[in-house]
Amino acid sequence: MFGWGRYPRHPSEVLNPASPTALPSLMASHSGIVTRGNGRAYGDAAIGARATLVTRGLDRIRAFDPMTGRVRVEAGLLLADLLDVMVPRGFFPPVVPGTKFVTVGGMIASDVHGKNHHRDGGFGDHVESLTLALPDGSLLTCSRTENADLLSATIGGMGLTGTIIDATFQLRPIETGWMRQQTIVAPNLKNALDALQASREATYSVAWIDCLARGKSMGRSLVFAAEHATQKDVEALRPGGEHFPSLQTGRLSVPMDLPSFILNRHSVAAFNEMYFRAGAMKAGYPFLVHWNPYFFPLDGIGNWNRIYGRRGLLQYQCVIPTAHASSALSSILDRISHRGIASFLAVLKQMGPSHGDIAFPMEGFTLALDMPVSNAAFPLLDELDKTVVEAGGRLYLAKDARQSPSTFEAGYSGLTRFRDLRRAIGATGRISSRLSIRLGI
Repeated sequence: MFGWGRYPRHPSEVLNPASPTALPSLMASHSGIVTRGNGRAYGDAAIGARATLVTRGLDRIRAFDPMTGRVRVEAGLLLADLLDVMVPRGFFPPVVPGTKFVTVGGMIASDVHGKNHHRDGGFGDHVESLTLALPDGSLLTCSRTENADLLSATIGGMGLTGTIIDATFQLRPIETGWMRQQTIVAPNLKNALDALQASREATYSVAWIDCLARGKSMGRSLVFAAEHATQKDVEALRPGGEHFPSLQTGRLSVPMDLPSFILNRHSVAAFNEMYFRAGAMKAGYPFLVHWNPYFFPLDGIGNWNRIYGRRGLLQYQCVIPTAHASSALSSILDRISHRGIASFLAVLKQMGPSHGDIAFPMEGFTLALDMPVSNAAFPLLDELDKTVVEAGGRLYLAKDARQSPSTFEAGYSGLTRFRDLRRAIGATGRISSRLSIRLGI
């Protein structure tokens, strides 16, 4: 069994509950178990030490109030399916990650963050309540007023407090299915950080960053700021256009593992140059973009993880406090560009604080990189870890496949409280993933 990065790989018994009522008994009768949604955690977070409980079959929308936007769904519901149902009705989730092929339970367990974290926080901040199956199979309701400590630990807790059965949260109303986007060209890292801070008032903002650019162009970026388009926006920018355009169902797919030499410094540098020039041509004026490619650009390519070859990929995402972001990110980009280890996709975003015990976000800037698994990648990432720790930052557990226990413990101040709660509910040893074993959680 493996995650989306296809590294590392571990054996694990797979359990598929047919209904929510079957889940508690499976929890009570197994140890070394962890829950898995759609398997989009990159590393070993959703691989059970002995058994893996897959919740994709628990995918119903149980209740929806069109007056308030409040919805209650089972944890195995795909975000993609929720969007298919709700967007045409004029509603959008409060926070979405970079892929829609994740489950709601996985979004909570990872406390996913989107392009609006600087304003709206993570997905967990919008969860009003959830039902949690504890290690002994008993069910608890967790909310801001009931079992609040368990709710805090479960948000961003990587499934290590129990299995989420269902969750209630509120959707945001939207007038159209378009995004009103503006592109800002940033010639270097300093300008990119300044542009993100200057666009704090935008609901959504994200920067594509060229991690291979060097010298005065190091960190050159395209910053994409956006809002949900109003009907008036559509009438002005796309007269006669549909307010809720249809979603294109066909998509490209990578049919096999590509040879490892395909992704190299030269091919990625050529792509980056083309992408930067094409994006810069759209700068300076607002235009409309369908919500799907704005939020989920890579979802248009099926099995895109095969681009990195048979050995898989390493996704590296760190967050650096604002005060140290410029120097730390400069050091990271400098090391990557000099080593020439190409990251096909590099994303920079601004973040606000988080509230989960071991949730990833903190006020600052987050950089996400990916690279093929190779002998050269691991020592480079070890060096980057030192830079992150020295800057007071941390790594995202949902992306991680190789950080050390010392790097993890240096970044997560709520770890002691989280471990204490796990002991109190009997989760230690009973609920464990390959990630929790590797990091000593």
